Amino acid sequence: MMKSKVYGHKVIAALAMGVLMVALSACEKSEGPAEHAGKEIDNAIDKTGQQLEKAGDKVRDAAKGEEKN
Repeated sequence: MMKSKVYGHKVIAALAMGVLMVALSACEKSEGPAEHAGKEIDNAIDKTGQQLEKAGDKVRDAAKGEEKN
């Protein structure tokens, strides 16, 4: 009788884990249009910032070149 109780608990635990896995996988949502647009805006801002840094470096380098002359 002791073996059947242990076996029963293992079956219940396995079923509970299966139910939890299914429930958690159902919680994953796909990206909506607003989230997608937000990511695109973030990428555009990052690229703009990089370009501004490059332009600032060029201005600084040009100013240093003028000071040397």
